[in-house]
Amino acid sequence: MFSKYLPNRLMKIVSSFLQNYEISRIGIFALFFTCGLSLTLVISACSANNTGNSSVATQTANQGVVVRIGYQKAATILSALKNQGNLAQTLKTAGASVTWAEFPAGPPMLEAMNAGSIDFGYTGESPPIFAQAGGTLLLYVAYDPWGPKAEAIIVPKDSTIKTVANLKGKRVAFAKGSNANYLVVKAVEAAGLNYGDIQPAHLTPADARAAFTGGNVDAWAIWDPYLAAVEHDIKVRTLTDATNLAPNRGYYLARQEFVNSHPDLLKTLLDEVSKVDKWATNNPEEVAKFLEPELGIPAAALENAEKRRKYGILPLTYEVITQQQKIADTFYKIKLVPKQIQVKDIVWNGNKS
Repeated sequence: MFSKYLPNRLMKIVSSFLQNYEISRIGIFALFFTCGLSLTLVISACSANNTGNSSVATQTANQGVVVRIGYQKAATILSALKNQGNLAQTLKTAGASVTWAEFPAGPPMLEAMNAGSIDFGYTGESPPIFAQAGGTLLLYVAYDPWGPKAEAIIVPKDSTIKTVANLKGKRVAFAKGSNANYLVVKAVEAAGLNYGDIQPAHLTPADARAAFTGGNVDAWAIWDPYLAAVEHDIKVRTLTDATNLAPNRGYYLARQEFVNSHPDLLKTLLDEVSKVDKWATNNPEEVAKFLEPELGIPAAALENAEKRRKYGILPLTYEVITQQQKIADTFYKIKLVPKQIQVKDIVWNGNKS
């Protein structure tokens, strides 16, 4: 059976070999198998040795590197990642360490990235547009679908303002350069107003709430969980959420120099973020219990916020980049950003490999 697969000349050599050394047909297979197994073991040993060497080399390259993460307490995933402590241990194994810096909103976080104070962070859709227009060297490395129900423009329940169109000439609070900023732009546009028809009050979430409850602004554009908190605590009315107005995605961003110098650490970081993301997806009640003492917001309100949002650590697609470009173009058109930008120029493709 074996002979029919061999050329005649080669068969003669094999036959002579079998006759001279009295090796059976089974023996020749055993010989081939032994040689093959030996070669496999050698290759495996070399491969294991190379893997070990690669691991040691990577650890040596990362020795002393500090991964500096900016976060907001209200940003569930990074806040939980910090609290659980697994990232610190994983980075230690890789030869690196981690530090954390808290920020009240996305814009000041990206200002810190521009200053070289942090390497990684998470914001809503608008802050990276302002940052790119301002010359910050950052990259989009992943996105979070979050969802349009997780932000809204609200007024006190007894307000005479009934529709977004009634906001003409009114003071509307929101964080400048935030996802809520874009919601306001699109909402007033859809209502037949110009952005200049309202009076923006650029306030952080904490200051905006104080102004809203104190009657110093007429309306407030805000995102969860702050939206859920004020809905839980006082009587408010929603003029509109972001449905059909804004996608309300979140973005994971990294300093370009960090990505270029330590792509392995970035991938490690995104892997750990993804693990926490899966935990949050499957445990909304646990997320609420965790955030309650962190934010000082009742767990019942936080559970409502969890029900309105989606999770996911996803690579940027053409559709997502195109939508983000529309936001950038809108801000440029109304002169909120000083120059035209191309979002695609700062999208990292490493998470697609």
